[in-house]
Amino acid sequence: MSIQVTSVSKLYKEQKALDAISFSAKKGEVIGFLGPNGAGKSTMMKILTGFISPNSGDVLVDDIDVMQNPIEAQKTIGYLPEHNPLYAEMYVREYLQFRAQIFKVDKKQIENCIERVGLTAEAHKKINQLSKGYQQRVGIAAAILHNPSVLILDEPTTGLDPNQLVEIRALIKSLGQEKTILLSTHIMQEVEAVCDKVIIIKKGKILLDEQLSNLNPKKQQTIEVAFNSLIDEGVFQQLQDLKSAKNIGENIWQLTFTSEDDKRPKVFDFAQQNNLQILELSAKNKNLEMLFREITA
Repeated sequence: MSIQVTSVSKLYKEQKALDAISFSAKKGEVIGFLGPNGAGKSTMMKILTGFISPNSGDVLVDDIDVMQNPIEAQKTIGYLPEHNPLYAEMYVREYLQFRAQIFKVDKKQIENCIERVGLTAEAHKKINQLSKGYQQRVGIAAAILHNPSVLILDEPTTGLDPNQLVEIRALIKSLGQEKTILLSTHIMQEVEAVCDKVIIIKKGKILLDEQLSNLNPKKQQTIEVAFNSLIDEGVFQQLQDLKSAKNIGENIWQLTFTSEDDKRPKVFDFAQQNNLQILELSAKNKNLEMLFREITA
């Protein structure tokens, strides 16, 4: 595993920022690290990068113990904090050359990174002359200069316009083919666009750790239906691909199916066959934003 977190806890005086959380990530996986403000996301990222230490637990990056060998671990990590720490008065290429000296990276790698993140036409400019989107590209270029196997990106698309969003997301998706990426964001569409896996954290505890494909609403649909009379739950077993039937009101049922086909016609047929009258029927398919709100409320 590129990242292995085991039972990590972190206290700030009496406040528990992380409460014995565990998760893992493998190479070539882009993970959406989600949670409301104050959930513990940034704390976990700072622990992964060796900036702060946990009170308990183990953190391995590329099989290197971050607590025991922080410098060695940091050589395998690229980190873009939420507030991109750039030297605005420096030229783009000058700044990257400065960063390259820290990691003892040759000039060829600098030019490769400039091209990779789409900065070729802007490399001669000062950083403060660039748009927010291009400044984010500079930050990403700095993070991948030393060719790390793990990238940690904290809110990399905050403040970008729609065109810049698409470009940065495409870049992250491309980088994710060869690296492990932990991506913190509040934009659910971004997670759906670029991530393979989702971790949702609240008050220092992990509430969900799941492959995004398993949460794909196309593979699961929920229908809410109101009948004119009482109905026994067992009758719903006639419905093909039914995963669950939940009574949410006197005669109102929430039916969940594991199928990509629209099941509403089948529910109509079911009602007719059982002499039931449908008073109301609607699709209630969940997207990631609805799921996030439901489990973090």
